[in-house]
Amino acid sequence: MKLLNKIIRAKWFYVLIAIIIFFYFLQRDASPVPNPELGVSFSKFHSDELGLDWKKVYQATLTDLHIKNFRLSAHWPMVEPSDGKFNFSELDYQVKEAQKNNASVIIAVGRRLPGWPECHSPDWVTKLSQADQQQRVLRLIETTVNRYKGYTNIRYWQVENEPFLSYFSHVTCGDLDEAFLKKEIALVRQLDPNRKILVTDSGEFGSWVGAYQAGDVFGTSQYLYIWFKNWDLPFRYPIGPWFFHIKENLIRTFYGDKPIIAIEVSSEPWLPQPIVETPMRVLLERMGPDKFQEMIDLSHIIGV
Repeated sequence: MKLLNKIIRAKWFYVLIAIIIFFYFLQRDASPVPNPELGVSFSKFHSDELGLDWKKVYQATLTDLHIKNFRLSAHWPMVEPSDGKFNFSELDYQVKEAQKNNASVIIAVGRRLPGWPECHSPDWVTKLSQADQQQRVLRLIETTVNRYKGYTNIRYWQVENEPFLSYFSHVTCGDLDEAFLKKEIALVRQLDPNRKILVTDSGEFGSWVGAYQAGDVFGTSQYLYIWFKNWDLPFRYPIGPWFFHIKENLIRTFYGDKPIIAIEVSSEPWLPQPIVETPMRVLLERMGPDKFQEMIDLSHIIGV
């Protein structure tokens, strides 16, 4: 019996060693990007929330910050404020000004796009059935892609935003309809077959599997600092570059190689109230220059 126990303990010991070696090799081969291309996700509606002149903010990112990579969103309420009547004036301005300044653009299309509350629908949509809403989304995507596919500075089309993270903002987004997501992706591919499609997932909570398989390019978010609403408590995830290295190597090992980019690096404070109603002291505690630089360094070391 003692001998058997020794054998069992020895086997578990070797299993543990094997697991440690396995994860070591998964996370070890990921070098920092030598010259990372930084970019921004620009949102008119977020500028409006902050009480800022969105055109001045956008021009400042182009001419003061010299940003050369943008993610722009065709937010449905902005682009189609009433059924069948489209307004592209704001997005036209953003794409054209980026092109003038030799800046590349990722355009996000669909219903679930960057920015809380994740899913953005105009008021007139609420009266429609789910099937009719989906048809309107396809029409929105088709109209948007056809309008901008002729611009040479469009880098990727992003279809939806973190669609597989369905539990997040479930109240406004509901469950993921994976069959419909495939229709959206197929439509974009049909309309503009020469451009790659980007699909994104959460870096911390997403499995990456569905999003990685769905698109030509995979985009991950990178967050460290959040705020727990129920506990009124700021929190830092206990993760580092190793966490993303393991996920990257696992996904490449089992699902093949394709481009991976950091599409969303957290650089704004998580708050229980709007930013404009928050004291500067709290803003700096939640996301001051030190945390901002930490996020940039983290993304650089992660190497995607």
